[in-house]
Amino acid sequence: MKRASLLTLGILGALSAISSAWAVDYPLPPANSRLIGHNQTYTVQEGDKNLQAIARRFDTAAMLILEANNTIAPVPRPGTVVTIPSQMLLPDVPREGIVVNLAELRLYYFPPGEQQVQVYPIGIGLQGLETPEMTTRVGQKIPNPTWTPTPGIRARSLERGVTLPAVVPAGPHNPLGLYALRLAYGNGEYLIHGTNAPDSVGLRVSSGCIRMNAPDIKALFAQVRSGTPVRVINEPVKYSVEPNGARYLEVHRPLSQNAEQDTQTMKMTLSSGFKAFAGHGSVDEAQVKRVLSRRAGYPVAVSQGAGAASASEPVVSAQNADMTSGKVTQ
Repeated sequence: MKRASLLTLGILGALSAISSAWAVDYPLPPANSRLIGHNQTYTVQEGDKNLQAIARRFDTAAMLILEANNTIAPVPRPGTVVTIPSQMLLPDVPREGIVVNLAELRLYYFPPGEQQVQVYPIGIGLQGLETPEMTTRVGQKIPNPTWTPTPGIRARSLERGVTLPAVVPAGPHNPLGLYALRLAYGNGEYLIHGTNAPDSVGLRVSSGCIRMNAPDIKALFAQVRSGTPVRVINEPVKYSVEPNGARYLEVHRPLSQNAEQDTQTMKMTLSSGFKAFAGHGSVDEAQVKRVLSRRAGYPVAVSQGAGAASASEPVVSAQNADMTSGKVTQ
């Protein structure tokens, strides 16, 4: 199913086929490869009100833009050149159905029988109401959902002086948007759904459900069937050995348990698989340490001789290191 990006000027042409909604379609790489896409740059315009608005132009998450640019302001000045992290490593799980990586605020959909993957930004559960990791399936498709606030949501709303109705009817003002996918996990309390608050997509703001932009959930809903497998993982560290032997490392800020934690510096647990990857003789150990520290949220080449930056220089993305001629700038 082909869909089009909001960027009619074609700046996503290097990433995907042109199609009719926001999400980006990436050609599926071979089974022994996980690197997809190309990073881009964007010059902030006068009409860009905040990072969420810029993120929606590229159908990415505001938090991912913050990771990639590190010191950028929530409302960047016009003329600021922003890195758009539209290059990534596919999660290391079977390429089927829906895969959600909470740590990178992305949902991946692998349409059956097609050599492509669709990538969407998402909003997830806030601290204390985290979206759980799970292996499940789509249990029910719900067009025009109504919303019945839970007792916990009612209590939190009352603390803010807001009294919620017993049921919010279907329609454009419904917090669930116009489409919802109920997951067959627990008692069915977790949904993938739209939202009437577009700035919340790409942030940790929900009570545990997974939020999507309205055009995105509409496109996903039209393709997904009940029974589609769903995996929700939490992997801030992704790594890959590509067919040419190049090694890439992609590190996101981990999800904190409370709002006071500094996700740029908080300790991460590294798997035995990662330690074997990083300990290989072809890997630049100093570069790995820089990438783990910087947490830029896009793939970085960590092989020996891959143009590693010094400690005082910014980490170079895989695109800039190896694909300079393919860089797309508006």
